[in-house]
Amino acid sequence: MDKKIGIEGMACEHCVKAAAKALEAIKGVSGVRVSLEDKCAEFTADDSVTDEQIRAALEEEGYEAVF
Repeated sequence: MDKKIGIEGMACEHCVKAAAKALEAIKGVSGVRVSLEDKCAEFTADDSVTDEQIRAALEEEGYEAVF
């Protein structure tokens, strides 16, 4: 399923890459696009991917997922 979530705490392109890498590391997530300007991420996730997995991956990098 296609998902779009907000991401708080990004300040630069390094942040964009770190957030994208964190999301891409989740099994079942693909096609990750992170926008600094829009403060969001768009990606495709299998049904097995939970919001908690997404939140935890981003929090580990210092960002906040906004659903």
